[in-house]
Amino acid sequence: MNYQETTNWMFNQLPMYQLQGASAYKEDLTNIKLLAEHLGNPERQLKCIHVAGTNGKGSTSHMLASVLQEAGYKVGLYTSPHLKDFRERIRINGIEISEDFVCAFIAKHKSFFESNDMSFFEMSVGLAFDYFASEKTDIAIIEVGLGGRLDATNIITPLVSVITNIDLDHTQFLGNTPAAIAGEKAGIIKPNVPVVIGEYTSETQPVFLAKVKEKNAPIYFASDLIQDVFPSDLIGDYQFHNKKTVQQTIAVLNNQNEFKITVENLKSGLLNVSKNTGLQGRWQQLGENPKIICDTAHNKHGLAVVMNQIQKETFDTLHIVLGVVNDKDLDSILPLFPKKAQYYFCRPDSSRGLSTEILQNEAKKYDLQGEKYDTVAAAFSKAKQNASQNDFIYVGGSTFVVAELPLN
Repeated sequence: MNYQETTNWMFNQLPMYQLQGASAYKEDLTNIKLLAEHLGNPERQLKCIHVAGTNGKGSTSHMLASVLQEAGYKVGLYTSPHLKDFRERIRINGIEISEDFVCAFIAKHKSFFESNDMSFFEMSVGLAFDYFASEKTDIAIIEVGLGGRLDATNIITPLVSVITNIDLDHTQFLGNTPAAIAGEKAGIIKPNVPVVIGEYTSETQPVFLAKVKEKNAPIYFASDLIQDVFPSDLIGDYQFHNKKTVQQTIAVLNNQNEFKITVENLKSGLLNVSKNTGLQGRWQQLGENPKIICDTAHNKHGLAVVMNQIQKETFDTLHIVLGVVNDKDLDSILPLFPKKAQYYFCRPDSSRGLSTEILQNEAKKYDLQGEKYDTVAAAFSKAKQNASQNDFIYVGGSTFVVAELPLN
């Protein structure tokens, strides 16, 4: 199979949370352990940082990778989901894995995947570990896909574990209270491995403290420990906490004496995240006059910060291109959106995309008024057509919506 056929097979033949939702979520780590053993346990050859959290884990992972690249290390980066191409998920020093490597890996192990009912995510994790081991990375940043305790990435023993924050998202898998979700995320905490917590609340802190006591793991609360936050090319307001998390994680890594990262490396890494790692879709500006911003924030915690940041902007009219997936709790996110805006409701091109009719009707309950469009492209085009030079266009609601925009 060529690259397109290979990725189509991966997407279409096997469960994949990004497309299917609940049916792709596994109840234990049996499959990924079986796959790792089949591959010769490449994860045991890796030095890693493991990053979990409801929001910010992607940005935090990319920031960490950028900083370590600036320090001269060969850095693997595994993240999900991708925006345009599957290969975005697996990079070394910002360079995506080759199509040839993906094809060869799948071809070599396809019969094993089929006979053992491997999920899309398990295959992807196995591919990443195999690639990083074969390329002999100095360190790999591994982002959790969903949750933590039962996530396929959770077979690694990292140098540092990171949990960015906790909020209500994916409650059908992780629980419907912050404490329950914190328990799932805290499942990445390993014996004697230090853990950095980005943000905590009165509900989540006791969960973390109990887990580190059980695991005899040192814990660092970045929000309390980091005073001076360095600037970054990622300028979304929510990056404030992510930068604290990164700075504390680097401090912990430096304490272990395996890596040496200077303050200059840290500052330079934070300022060059997009260039070093290829990260897109985080408060990304796509145009000016009118100013156009897209962002992948998609739950209450993330969208609240983004909506607040929009209110700091100066504009005549606000245009919002909005689409979501069908498992989104609309009653938790729609009240966050400003009533004084022109809405362009759209359905992302995904089997999980919520119909525009439902979205428009639900939005009306919160006095959010606008027309519906069949595609993201049509909605975006109409917003640009309607907007004057002094207006502001925001595009978001889902990673899938941002993925359909011309980002470069």
